[in-house]
Amino acid sequence: MGIRENLQEIIEMKNRAAKDAGKNPESVILCAVTKTRTPEEINEAINCGVTDIGENKVQEIVDKYDKVLPVRWHLIGHLQTNKVRHVIDKVDMIHSCDSLKLAEEINKRCEQHGKDMDILIQVNVAKEEQKFGVAEEELENLLDEILNNFPRLRVRGLMFIAPAADNPEDVAEYFRKMKDIYDKLSVKKHERCDFKYLSMGMSGDFEVAIREGSNFVRVGTAIFGARNYNKI
Repeated sequence: MGIRENLQEIIEMKNRAAKDAGKNPESVILCAVTKTRTPEEINEAINCGVTDIGENKVQEIVDKYDKVLPVRWHLIGHLQTNKVRHVIDKVDMIHSCDSLKLAEEINKRCEQHGKDMDILIQVNVAKEEQKFGVAEEELENLLDEILNNFPRLRVRGLMFIAPAADNPEDVAEYFRKMKDIYDKLSVKKHERCDFKYLSMGMSGDFEVAIREGSNFVRVGTAIFGARNYNKI
């Protein structure tokens, strides 16, 4: 199947999972992950109804930005502080803020551009050494530091990347734990803390993630097919 057919199938799966979880399907955002995808492929997906795209790498955003139709851009991969300046004027949300140092740099670049930035705090609730993200026990302190010190940043929720698993039910416990953390922090009263998004779930596990509380799923290969790293 092509992009249009794949996308339609994923949307139907997303909507069904949302309904089964008692949610309005429109409340769950589908973000098409466009790592290694050409501008032509991305534009085809946008023409088929995609409104949000996620990129892992700064350089791919820079290379594709002017070639892609109007869309909301999300930086979903690890962001080095020395790369922030390249995307600060291009992305609508940064999902992978996981340190005070990175938050400080994002705020600094936002000041230079006269803009505010929506961010999600990435949490490594599974405690995987190879994954980025703030530890659960350090999360609330990081949130408070961001809110107290960086006026250009709006914290819109949390992001999580689940461990790889053949059976998505094997990572359901981590999704549930993230939802518990999200619910506890979402009651925090602050003008720049508006928990709206719990970003978790990818091609292989997004239905389970939605069931357990996600309202923002990041799907790439299920839409575009297997990645071809030779195209970039």
